[in-house]
Amino acid sequence: MFLRFLVTGAAGFIGSTLVDRLLAEGHQVIGIDNFQTGVIANLENAIRCNQASPRRFALVSVDIQAPELTDIVAGANPHAVFHLAAQVDPQASVSDPQFDARSNVLGTINLCEASQRGGVRRIVYAACGESRYGVPDCLPVEENCQVNPLSPNAVAKLAGEMYLRAYAEIYDLAPICLALGNVYGPRQNPHGAAGVITALGSAIITGEPFAVNWRDTSAHDFVYVDDVVEAFLRAGCAPIETTGTYNVGTGQRTTGTEVQGLISAALDGSSPPSFDMDRGDELHAIALNVTKAEKELGWKPRVDLAQGIQRTTRWLRATLEPEPSALVGA
Repeated sequence: MFLRFLVTGAAGFIGSTLVDRLLAEGHQVIGIDNFQTGVIANLENAIRCNQASPRRFALVSVDIQAPELTDIVAGANPHAVFHLAAQVDPQASVSDPQFDARSNVLGTINLCEASQRGGVRRIVYAACGESRYGVPDCLPVEENCQVNPLSPNAVAKLAGEMYLRAYAEIYDLAPICLALGNVYGPRQNPHGAAGVITALGSAIITGEPFAVNWRDTSAHDFVYVDDVVEAFLRAGCAPIETTGTYNVGTGQRTTGTEVQGLISAALDGSSPPSFDMDRGDELHAIALNVTKAEKELGWKPRVDLAQGIQRTTRWLRATLEPEPSALVGA
């Protein structure tokens, strides 16, 4: 059965990959993005799809805080809303916590208002599993573990979850919050806050150093973008009675040294140039228990880290290295 979905943050790394998957499944998609960080090139496949089959994809350039969001949601009348629009940089949240809160808290409230007024019950929210639990005592961490956000961004993202729960209680919304691990893959910005794998891969391919926001001793739960998109799709199509928070990761923690080794292996043993590490506040280690998602959503990760890094580095090479024809006469 083909459905209609609305995706906020549609031009972003995960959002655009989700848009492509939904269109490939035959669904109709309305994408929303303010293009502060989203990239129109990420939607080239969606735009071509719409040209071939008009009205399959519509793109609206608007901020999720805008009052007109209510009319957009009501007019779209989607089966579900996938909410990925967010300010995701922890350092930016420290330097400007009010901007972070406006984007992540007020923007989410506005979407909740628009959804309940437009009669849309299902919202699938991109929560952050890497920061909601703080520094847990036991790994991999389960959803019922005490939350302990340690940055303004983590607080704001968790507040979004809480508002969704409140709207579920008051207005009978049916939200699903996906607590994501460290998502990586093609289209990820190598200069972004979470782009460790693309940053290191880019450094090796181009020979140009990048500042990387991670500690060499920290360990993260890296989950491939296609697996994350699969989780969103399953959540969006789940029975309306299914609600709550679900971890979306691999349950494995991988250190920076191990990541570097896998990237070097994928790039023929090349080593990265020297690069700066930001040794500021960061989780020492995190891994997410995904048993609940497996049991209730039928989801589990399929792409292991070595395979995902190979796919990502192939994309980086295609993006960063010039075509052979471009070198003729150089």
